[in-house]
Amino acid sequence: MRHAKAHRKLNRTAEHRKAMFANMAASLITHEQVVTTLPKAKDLRPIFEKLITLGKKGGLHARRRAIAEIKDQAAVKKLFEVIGPRYKDRNGGYTRIVKAGFRYGDSAPVAVIELVDRDESAKGKEDRARHEASKPAETEAAEAAA
Repeated sequence: MRHAKAHRKLNRTAEHRKAMFANMAASLITHEQVVTTLPKAKDLRPIFEKLITLGKKGGLHARRRAIAEIKDQAAVKKLFEVIGPRYKDRNGGYTRIVKAGFRYGDSAPVAVIELVDRDESAKGKEDRARHEASKPAETEAAEAAA
């Protein structure tokens, strides 16, 4: 019997689940919006809202707790310098889950988890910057081959 077992197993080991949610939280901080399955989004929400609460508190101990949770220095920096102050006057409810239909391959229910009052330009910003940075390297390699 599963008495007092609160969260879904998601067909993963505990270590895999913890790492997956850490990566998803870092992505959500970076892009402020993530598309995933509905059960994963529902399980990510309480983890992420606690991280935002740490970001609102500030301080060294809160920062170290956040780093221990998500293990991404850049994401923690954004959490404490951008996202925490943005929600300083808000008492919870930092994320929104929007159902987005069903995935093509396996008909899994898909959802978008996003920050309330998110920065629209943050979505894909890091990916575009990485792509632009790799373009000159690609053209140099093409010129060297020619």
